[in-house]
Amino acid sequence: MAVGAADGAPSVATLVARFLRERGVRRFFGLQGGHIQPIWDGAARLGVEIVDVRDERSAVHMAHAHAELTDGFGVAMVTAGPGVTNTVTAVANAHVSRIPLLIIGGCPPRPQVNMGPLQDLPHVEILAPITRRARTLRVGEQVLRELDEALALASGDGGEPGPVYVEIPTDVLRERVSPALVLDEYLRPKPRRKILPDPSMVEEAAEILGSARRPAVIAGRGARRAAHSLVRFLDASGALYLDTQESRGLVPAEHPSIAGAVRGAVMAQADVVLVVGRKLDYQVGYGSPAVFPEARLIRMADAAGELYDNRRGEVEILADTSLTLDALSDELEGRKGNLDAEWTEGLRAKHVERREAAGAALAEAPDGEDGRMHPNRIFHAIRELGLDEGWIGIADGGDLLSFARTGLDARTYLDSGALGCLGVGTPFAVAAALAYPDRTVISVNGDGAFGLNAMEVDTAVRHGAGAVFIVANNGAWNIERYDQATNYGLVVGTELGEANYARMAEAFGAYGERVTDPEDLPNALRRALDNAPALLDVLVSREAVSSDAKKGLGFVADYQALNTWNDAELERRKGTKAPEQVSQKEPTRG
Repeated sequence: MAVGAADGAPSVATLVARFLRERGVRRFFGLQGGHIQPIWDGAARLGVEIVDVRDERSAVHMAHAHAELTDGFGVAMVTAGPGVTNTVTAVANAHVSRIPLLIIGGCPPRPQVNMGPLQDLPHVEILAPITRRARTLRVGEQVLRELDEALALASGDGGEPGPVYVEIPTDVLRERVSPALVLDEYLRPKPRRKILPDPSMVEEAAEILGSARRPAVIAGRGARRAAHSLVRFLDASGALYLDTQESRGLVPAEHPSIAGAVRGAVMAQADVVLVVGRKLDYQVGYGSPAVFPEARLIRMADAAGELYDNRRGEVEILADTSLTLDALSDELEGRKGNLDAEWTEGLRAKHVERREAAGAALAEAPDGEDGRMHPNRIFHAIRELGLDEGWIGIADGGDLLSFARTGLDARTYLDSGALGCLGVGTPFAVAAALAYPDRTVISVNGDGAFGLNAMEVDTAVRHGAGAVFIVANNGAWNIERYDQATNYGLVVGTELGEANYARMAEAFGAYGERVTDPEDLPNALRRALDNAPALLDVLVSREAVSSDAKKGLGFVADYQALNTWNDAELERRKGTKAPEQVSQKEPTRG
């Protein structure tokens, strides 16, 4: 039974659907259930596209990718009980990644509370630790106001952006609300706020940067809306630049400040580091003096949580990153006299040399003794396609991600993120292809990671999402298998079967092809692009050891993510006793 507004008073469900439509939502992701059917129906009647998935986790992953790629927010809708609990991993990933999401869940009608109703669980309590807010909306006439507030919180008002969870009892969804209580201020889209930087702090930061001999910049998610200003600042300051997974593509690959291939040297030798919208998490050594032994830190962000974690800055500017970078550029233009040109030019030249060597090595990566190709041959074949700059690259996996970070040269790039959340590759690619049907979307996945959400190939087929899924198939969770074989001498629970993923794709109606010879990859890729959605099952060697595995990322050292950083941290902590390792065999740590 449709729940509409025949008597002139709209139902709460109709108001929720109207709210989404007025806020610019043209597509949401979900899995239907009786508890949310009234909203589902209302949204469909208003022309909002519903991408129905095979698992609720994928709905949130798709909303996540949609938000990242469109610079807006994403919406996922799931039913009560298992529908909500299935989202937890994906919500946690969006929480760590600070992605603005609105997750709408179902819950039982109020008259059945505490009686053991169908699919009744404490959803709010489950999701509260990994959301900006989690609430049950029990008062029909307040739902629009609460949705407006929820979206403001998700978008970063009052703190960091991130997921917000709301649920509405089904009986509330059926309630009618007087038109007099439907205020336009709750429906109307809100402009983004821009906080102006404190001029005295800008001046102080400029003084430090202007006196630096070896300045560097590290950017993160908080710099995503500041690409033009970031490039202008690099030109004005002469600093070397390190992007991260969160900020890839903001600065053109050929810009003279980019020095990603000599990341370790920049971090170890820089005397001033400007951190722009980036948490100092494990991926940047927690900002530790062991990893940045020479550096004074300056931090800027438009969210306070990106200013004070782990290592404080000598100057910390809470303001719009674009405005702050522009203000610093104004101060610094013409003040490069203190730069150590030999250091800057030397590292930049080494970066170019290494990058060119790495690119050439992709084509020459040797087969393993098992006769299977190196994973890098996949990335070489993609480069040989000569895709335009607008193509979207997605990487998903453990070991595979290490190869993809250097091999997958898409300027628009998504991956498993700081949480290391495997399984994102397929749903991310579906959302990307739906958001940008005219752009090439290629998702490269380890076979273990692919298996987590492989069913979403069916969603791609049903909704016409023209993505290409590549599975690097080595029959193993390889970074863990390598850690076991190297450090423990026993391999257990890290090997997979010889699955033919191309046949699985064909069963869903997608184009599928298995590739065993690297020479066949270019033509196979072209066929896949011509017949997308498509899947290439590429047999790769287990013997290709990634840099992450060699650096010890799978080992999980006590103080730092990588062995070299951990050794430096131990050196810094001399005089303290390191905790004993839990393994009986002393690990060799790769």
